[in-house]
Amino acid sequence: MRKLIVQHVSKQFGGLRALNDVSFETENEILGLIGPNGAGKTTLFNVISGFLKPTAGEVHYNGQSLHRYRPHRIVALGLARTFQIVKPFGDLTVLDNVLSGYGMPLYRRPKAFFRRYHTPVTERAADEILALTDLTEYRDALAESLPIGVQRRLEIARALATQPDFLLLDEPAAGLTAHEAESLAELIRTLHARGKSIIVIEHNMAFAMNLCQRILVLAQGELIAQGAPADIQSNEQVINVYLGKR
Repeated sequence: MRKLIVQHVSKQFGGLRALNDVSFETENEILGLIGPNGAGKTTLFNVISGFLKPTAGEVHYNGQSLHRYRPHRIVALGLARTFQIVKPFGDLTVLDNVLSGYGMPLYRRPKAFFRRYHTPVTERAADEILALTDLTEYRDALAESLPIGVQRRLEIARALATQPDFLLLDEPAAGLTAHEAESLAELIRTLHARGKSIIVIEHNMAFAMNLCQRILVLAQGELIAQGAPADIQSNEQVINVYLGKR
């Protein structure tokens, strides 16, 4: 079971309501989350992943309320994320960036100072992730030296090292060429075929519509539409929002 349930979630920042009564459920699918800039998409990811507490409402994953957990505990439950602005450890190699994910169970504990997570077993596992994400040729390169498209795949590779069942991908195709975006879409489809549930925030409409099985649309913090890509593309309210008529 990898069900994520968002129930009546709102998030207020002073006088600004970034999310307003957002509810949905998702399980075993590639779910797209789209909307204009400032719609609340990343705020929603931050609430789900524990970086922000909701002002109202609840988020449950596999039957557990996530509100009492900090982000590293949510990762331990099997829910990992990437970020809109890539954040690799620039002075570490690609391999060491992925290996850092295997150290996740040790972080925030004293044993992290003396127990190694860089072992032959974890290195073999990291090499398998590098092969899956097409990063093997960059194995020993410093992360800061990589082009943006490769860094975005490294973000996913590092998240995979935490052994998640559920992935939250925040604009993974941003800044990619058409060829890089199609390669990324194939990777996401492969991860889903291997049992991962996935939510993708995306501004590239062609990318989202061709990849996702279902789409949610946020506008001004509210969920205004959800459905199959074809239904979303013909939804008059969604069209008006993107044309600035709302």
